[in-house]
Amino acid sequence: MREQILKYIEKNSRVDLKDLAVMLGTDEVTIANEMAAMEQEKIICGYHTMIDWNKVGIEKVTGLIEVRVTPQRNMGFEKIAERIYNYPEVSSVYLISGAYDYLVILEGKTLLEISQFVSDKLSPIDEVVGTATHFILKKYKDHGTIFDKKGKADRMLVTP
Repeated sequence: MREQILKYIEKNSRVDLKDLAVMLGTDEVTIANEMAAMEQEKIICGYHTMIDWNKVGIEKVTGLIEVRVTPQRNMGFEKIAERIYNYPEVSSVYLISGAYDYLVILEGKTLLEISQFVSDKLSPIDEVVGTATHFILKKYKDHGTIFDKKGKADRMLVTP
């Protein structure tokens, strides 16, 4: 039952517990207890609302920074990641495979603000040996949610 609850709330965290209980063929108390237990065990780590900031008229720039590091003895990747994720501008840090070690995601008001974060805060870290910065220009899909989903094309049918 846990997996079913998690799959559902991952897409719709505002679900009514009564509705979820009906869908899973159980009672509301069982669902509430199961979710509370998963929160306690840190299986459920938080609840988030996805916002299309473009529709609000607030401009935000999202930067994806690939970071290559040289981990120090007895420090490993964990300590460097901790140093990076403690910056308030940073929204996500991932250890990744490939040419770089981390993917760091942050939001700012301008491209310059993100670039300055990279040059003033990230690059000076002794273990950082290289970065590559990318900017999100448009979101089409994020966390399973499609932005600006279009219906059928508004084209006129042309017949011979």
